[in-house]
Amino acid sequence: MVNGPSANDWPSIAGLLADHPEAAVALLGAGLAEGCVTPGRCDLAPPVFRQALRRISTYDLEAGLDLSGLAVHDAGDLALAGLSPAACFEPVSGAVQNLGAKHALVCLIGGNNAVTRPGVHGIDAGLKKVGLLTLDAHFDLRPTDGGLINGNPVSALLEDGLPGQHIVQIGLAPFANTKAMHDRALDAGITVRTLADCRQQGVVELVSEGLKQLSQRCDAIYVDFDIDVIERSQLPGAPGGRPGGLSVCDFLAAARVVGQHEKVRAVDLTEFDPSLDVSDISALVAGRWFAEILAGFAMRHKG
Repeated sequence: MVNGPSANDWPSIAGLLADHPEAAVALLGAGLAEGCVTPGRCDLAPPVFRQALRRISTYDLEAGLDLSGLAVHDAGDLALAGLSPAACFEPVSGAVQNLGAKHALVCLIGGNNAVTRPGVHGIDAGLKKVGLLTLDAHFDLRPTDGGLINGNPVSALLEDGLPGQHIVQIGLAPFANTKAMHDRALDAGITVRTLADCRQQGVVELVSEGLKQLSQRCDAIYVDFDIDVIERSQLPGAPGGRPGGLSVCDFLAAARVVGQHEKVRAVDLTEFDPSLDVSDISALVAGRWFAEILAGFAMRHKG
């Protein structure tokens, strides 16, 4: 009977995850599904994401980088079933804060984009000293007067006191936002980078520029990776994905740059809905995203 390759034959990213309280990186599932503009099953993402990590090797042959010696503390999944975005604020922000006190980098796996607000609050530096960089097709600046949803975490953060000058948004898509949202972003002092900017200047260049800008103003940086920024044909498991988005390759390259920056204290991956996935395409992109974050983090410590 053939049992398949052993962990020694195929060291995977999944093999890095365990109860490692002293690890520099922590992983936390936050499968929030409530409060979606487009209803879906983003709550299924954390366990599917972990399964996909079994298929991601620890070795990057292009860079000659082996991550097999890197430990990741798996903090498990928060119990968010049935909770509204408002009700999940304390569990998510508290968990991120606790993990951030012990680990240099916290990776939050959503869940919909409403987890970003409590994630940012979980950084101990405080809103006046935190920067937010988003890779997202949308501003997430819908009004909050009807309650918190996955379409207004940036609005809520502005209202909470996060300075607009501490926000950089990259990958914003045409015909996926409103003029009112664009005007609000500009009025607040948010740095706006569109998909056209990404094509003309390069995603890595814009992300590097955004991180440099925020690092000059902030003590800590939170990065939101909303996968609907990716071209929909390359990533079917994103309810809000549109044609014309970023390539998967650019998205992954951005993840490595983010992981490498010393002031990045927390990142999230949001809006992955496994119920919409085809042939595990989106799940494998999510798994590879995490490998790129870890690769960047390993390079951070090598200087």
